[in-house]
Amino acid sequence: MTEATTRNSAARKNEGGVLELIWIVVQALLIALVVRTFLFQPFNIPSGSLVPTLLVGDYLFVSKYSYGYSKYSFPLGLPLFEGRIMGSEPNRGDIAVFKLPKDGKTDYIKRVIGLPGDRIQMIDARLYINGQEAQRTPLPPYHTIDAFGRPADVPHYTETLPNGVSHEIIQKDGDSGYWSNTPVYTVPAGHFFMMGDNRDNSQDSRVLSEVGYVPFENLEGRAEIIFFSIDENASAWKLWEWPSTVRWNRIFQRIK
Repeated sequence: MTEATTRNSAARKNEGGVLELIWIVVQALLIALVVRTFLFQPFNIPSGSLVPTLLVGDYLFVSKYSYGYSKYSFPLGLPLFEGRIMGSEPNRGDIAVFKLPKDGKTDYIKRVIGLPGDRIQMIDARLYINGQEAQRTPLPPYHTIDAFGRPADVPHYTETLPNGVSHEIIQKDGDSGYWSNTPVYTVPAGHFFMMGDNRDNSQDSRVLSEVGYVPFENLEGRAEIIFFSIDENASAWKLWEWPSTVRWNRIFQRIK
């Protein structure tokens, strides 16, 4: 075998190795895209609107199949079809990720409080659904930090919805918050009424001009489990700080 033949053979082997590596990467990306589109999508909590259930710095998996699929299930909201296929409506009390109705781009995460046809109202910070007050049981004060960085204890309750689903809420402004008294909201057909568990620090369906009623089509999935959690002001990339910044007790916690 000549030196030229040897060089050509080595070049072909190198080329084959590069092409094989590219094909492996393409396959991995396709698998990740399929999983993210049809099964589970990672999501991180950017705000405190669902405190105490979800904290800033929580990373969770959202099941994409729970409510079926719409154009918002796909990257970039590709309009592959209209409406929703394999659809299953959310249950009252689910925590759901959805696209903000007014722009169809921004991801929001809130709790499903009102179903189509429901009448929702807040009276003295109590939640009423179809004229029935949701049961509210006091819990020990919730320890948090106020807007000035000072420790604060705020009212803390277990709230039970008409279907028996219970979850925790906090009310930093007590019974006199800005959204503690509202008009009656009648949820249109094909829409849902979403609220945060941090009742005085949540821009949700009570704010009709910003969020309002959420169309079924806009739902992306149901929050299922926390797979990672780190302190709000910490960096997940600083691995050496994990022993003191990771909230180990929250990892693999089911969301309810």
